[in-house]
Amino acid sequence: IRATSLAGFWGGQWNKAFNDLMGRHVFAPLASAFGATKAALAVFLLSGLLHEMVISLPARGGFGLPTLYFTVQGAGLLGERSRLGRKLGLGRGFRGWLFTAVVTGGPVCWLFHPTFVRHIILPMLRAIGAI
Repeated sequence: IRATSLAGFWGGQWNKAFNDLMGRHVFAPLASAFGATKAALAVFLLSGLLHEMVISLPARGGFGLPTLYFTVQGAGLLGERSRLGRKLGLGRGFRGWLFTAVVTGGPVCWLFHPTFVRHIILPMLRAIGAI
């Protein structure tokens, strides 16, 4: 809720353990070989593929949607860091907060897609008596 940039949100405010792991074992080696931008995009792509394995595969559907979600996050990060993004203030203040909320929250149904909700979340909630 407090993040005023995608870089801040994904870079440390969300899932710090995953971020540390990816930073050390994926981002750093790729950044030294290919540059920070390509390394960041690779981390988002890998994150999408890992989410496919833990969301779409068990749900037996919605394939490609988590990867699409993380691809949008990578594109948003590039936009935020672009000349136009910096000029528009997409990485700071209220505009940065709004941009971050729209990019992370708007397509969240691609990450937690209806097949996952229907086949995994709802049965789990029924099993624990929550619904």
